[in-house]
Amino acid sequence: MTAGNILFIGAIILLIAILVTKAGSRLGVPTLLIFLLVGMFFGSDGLGFEFDNTPLTQFIGMVALSIILFSGGMDTSLKEIKPILGPGILLSTLGVALTTVFTGFFIYLISKSIMMSIAVSFPFALLTAATMSSTDSASVFNILRSQRIGLKNQLRPMLELESGSNDPMAYMLTIVLIGILGNNDETALSIILRFFMQFSIGLTAGYLMGRLTVMLINNINLQNTSLYPILILPIIFIIFSVTDGLGGNGYLAVYIAGIVVGNKPLVKKKEISTFLDGMTWLFQISMFLILGLLVNPREMLDIAPLALLVGIFMILIGRPLSVFISLLPFRRINFRSKFFISWVGLRGAAPILFATYPIIADIEGAHLIFNIVFFITLVSLLVQGMSIPSIARTLHLTAPLPKSGNTFGISIPEEIGSKIWELDVTENMLIAGKQLKDVKLGDGILVIYIKRDEQYIIPNGSSEILKGDRLLLISHPEQEGKPEMQP
Repeated sequence: MTAGNILFIGAIILLIAILVTKAGSRLGVPTLLIFLLVGMFFGSDGLGFEFDNTPLTQFIGMVALSIILFSGGMDTSLKEIKPILGPGILLSTLGVALTTVFTGFFIYLISKSIMMSIAVSFPFALLTAATMSSTDSASVFNILRSQRIGLKNQLRPMLELESGSNDPMAYMLTIVLIGILGNNDETALSIILRFFMQFSIGLTAGYLMGRLTVMLINNINLQNTSLYPILILPIIFIIFSVTDGLGGNGYLAVYIAGIVVGNKPLVKKKEISTFLDGMTWLFQISMFLILGLLVNPREMLDIAPLALLVGIFMILIGRPLSVFISLLPFRRINFRSKFFISWVGLRGAAPILFATYPIIADIEGAHLIFNIVFFITLVSLLVQGMSIPSIARTLHLTAPLPKSGNTFGISIPEEIGSKIWELDVTENMLIAGKQLKDVKLGDGILVIYIKRDEQYIIPNGSSEILKGDRLLLISHPEQEGKPEMQP
């Protein structure tokens, strides 16, 4: 294989994966599931491309997950998550731990059944459950944002907060259980201390480096503005690496840093967000394709009965039990919302990525864990991922999507501090006259465009406005809110 051949084959796989998503979207198939299936199609049991480099897969997954979590953090509004911070944190910590215990106990019992030819130890069963105990941020972000369905009861920010912040807990449980199976003599106290250090350092480092990122970007004054989006990439990797070097959880740190950066005024913020969206898609596609290439579907056939039973248990019992127990203190969250949260327990690339850690640690039977997790991920994306819209409608939890952007396609740099929004002209606005100067806008508010049918008009005070016109308004930085036009 020459370098040219590798590039050509990689490009063909990537191109086919992207093209197939168009057909998949019409059928309601999750996009990320398609990437996995395309990877499997080109793999050893498909067209025959051999790929078994687990360390490289893990490295690419680590890079991808860091970018995905940072980008997800930037899109997370503190205003939206503040009311659901309590339930979100409990779901991402206690919920993950309970899922591990319930599922691990089930795997241990079912493996001892006379129906099964696979018997595993209890620590091994717990390790298998821990690798897939978190919901996958890439899958949840992708499905919730691509389905274009609004959700009531602040469910969307709660689900995104949970999926963005529960990977660290699953990662820690995986590492600790690998240590136990590897006969590392760790006491209960040292395990608790390691958990505390991972989370406290991760939170602190993420917040502090997020603030430093904002200061750097806002004050560096780069002459070539195209470098601002590129600057964010090394910052993400530095945040992860420094936190990991200090003994903290790098995945938690990049997510917290993303939240900090996303909720502060930032130079070239729109350009940075657009760039990260593209990079997120590129690494998501790459990660899912490589994971698809890595798996051997024939090996999954041997564990299919066990994996299917475990998958059904997680979807119908393990995940719901964990959610309902974790949300017991929050009585305002009704049963339908809790059931929906239980259903959006999507597995994806993160669980498969965590399943590579036992392989690299040379844990006996590690490939069994990888195959079980991969099989359950396919089941989760097929069953849960494809049914989220219908389940939301059945539970009457859908809501109109909040309007974002404007139909004029105009945006202004966030650092200016002004706001732009649209307003439709009604008869009441025209009582004092049909010229723009007859309408009181309020101090510091200007009309910068009038849209009439498909015509765009640059206005002045004597411009005529008619019922049905759409106005694009801009406010002075000191003007708060969106006051309505009054005659």
